[in-house]
Amino acid sequence: MAEITALFWDVGGVMLTNGWDRTGRRRAAEKFDLDWEEFQDRHELVSTDFEAGHLTLEEYLQRTVFYRSRPFTREDFRAFMFAQSQPQPETLAIVKSLAGTKKYLMVTLNNESLELNLYRIEQFGLHQYFDAFFSSCFLGVRKPEHTIYRLASQITQRAAEQCLFIDDRSLNLECAQLMGMRTIHYQNPAHLSQELKRHGIEIDSK
Repeated sequence: MAEITALFWDVGGVMLTNGWDRTGRRRAAEKFDLDWEEFQDRHELVSTDFEAGHLTLEEYLQRTVFYRSRPFTREDFRAFMFAQSQPQPETLAIVKSLAGTKKYLMVTLNNESLELNLYRIEQFGLHQYFDAFFSSCFLGVRKPEHTIYRLASQITQRAAEQCLFIDDRSLNLECAQLMGMRTIHYQNPAHLSQELKRHGIEIDSK
């Protein structure tokens, strides 16, 4: 079996909390007294373009929230969106340890809108650990579409069998597996450590 030389990481649900998922949107609807069903319907209509980088945050807000007058500002709502992002310290410690070995190409492979993606990279110092960010907003395609995995493999110039992909959603692992990538279905930091070891990747515990 080929040696693993590249680690592909999901971000939301693995290293950080999800940036703008259903739970976060539900909280926003409650906080800002939005009609949940209407807000969710509008989100679903534009979510693909938003995460694929075809719609800016301002355009997203206009389509989903500020299509009519509101008693709160865009700045208030934007701040709430960004505040949903929190670190997963134990997983980030594993990422830091692996990045420090310099043994692996470290890249992200995640679905994220542009402004939120840039905020999360900067806010949580992800550029310290990763060599590249294969985010849907940069590549114009989202997981679980086959194209995003193919692009990531082509750009990194790694054979699929040299790659290990970590994601918390099993659906996102399917195309990677079909390509020949090894995968870990993330559950928690302890399970991640066990699975990495099973794939021959040791974590420095210092």
